[in-house]
Amino acid sequence: MPTINTPSISRREVQNLLATDLKRVEKEIGTDTICSVDTVTAISHHLQKSGGKRLRPALLLLSSGACGYRGDAAIRLGAVVEIIHTATLVHDDVIDKADTRRGKPSINLCWGNQTSVLAGDWLYMQAFNLALRERNFYILDLLIELTQMMVEGELMQLEWVGRLEVTEDEHLSLVHRKTAYLFSVCARLGAILAGADSQQEQRLGDYGWNLGMAFQLVDDLLDFTASERVLGKPVGSDLRDGKVTLPLILALKQCTSQERAMVQHVMEDRAYERTPLAAVLDVLHKYGAIERVRGRALDYIETSVAQLATLPDSNYKRALYSVTEWVVDRDS
Repeated sequence: MPTINTPSISRREVQNLLATDLKRVEKEIGTDTICSVDTVTAISHHLQKSGGKRLRPALLLLSSGACGYRGDAAIRLGAVVEIIHTATLVHDDVIDKADTRRGKPSINLCWGNQTSVLAGDWLYMQAFNLALRERNFYILDLLIELTQMMVEGELMQLEWVGRLEVTEDEHLSLVHRKTAYLFSVCARLGAILAGADSQQEQRLGDYGWNLGMAFQLVDDLLDFTASERVLGKPVGSDLRDGKVTLPLILALKQCTSQERAMVQHVMEDRAYERTPLAAVLDVLHKYGAIERVRGRALDYIETSVAQLATLPDSNYKRALYSVTEWVVDRDS
């Protein structure tokens, strides 16, 4: 398994580096998600209070800082990418019929599906409205392409629900659309704001893309290995919702027909009744799927780290290194 050896700084140092700017991003989100319809405002505030790592705006802020830019545009676009991300979560929860999000009642549980879908739509449109204020069509093009990509990913995933034969390539294509491209755009936006050349923008985009791929693969693992308290939702949710992720894809290539049938039962029942979660975990461990997926995530991280080599030395660059370590070591 590859090792990661980078000139990073501590989590506290990164938090201190970003504290003021992230507070400004939070304030921007709170102000810009006030709607003339009180319900939408209430939903927006509920989502904001539910927490989250704010990793996406942090990536934008760190990338812009690493390229030598610190200014109001990074704050505004940090709010934009977080609002877009939040809108996707609202729609995801409606599609998945989720009851919780980050350990709290989901929007669709509190306000119903119809209201939640429309609130998600409003958040998307508001994000584009905010982005328009930058008067930069290149930025707007990136955000539109990003949103189309994420919707394509959601449609693909919806088509594949209940399908056991999802291939590795198909799943990685889904991860590209639903997660990695957003990380890539966040990093690229930082470079664009700083006026970096196209090569540096591309390198930071590659950094973000590989980081996002690793992030989602670790998510795939945590869905099976984390505790419900830490995860903020029931363990094994993906399979129970009919979704096959990379650990299972790898295990299913090698497992017996009886083991395959056990997994199929969970997808058919949408519950761990005929097949308990422990039995599925035994299959994953039997074929080394957990460690193999973690190894894939580390491969993506090593590629991500390599893209930072040409950046000038700074705490922002060191913080970008630190983020790669947190992605693979996190427990939620």
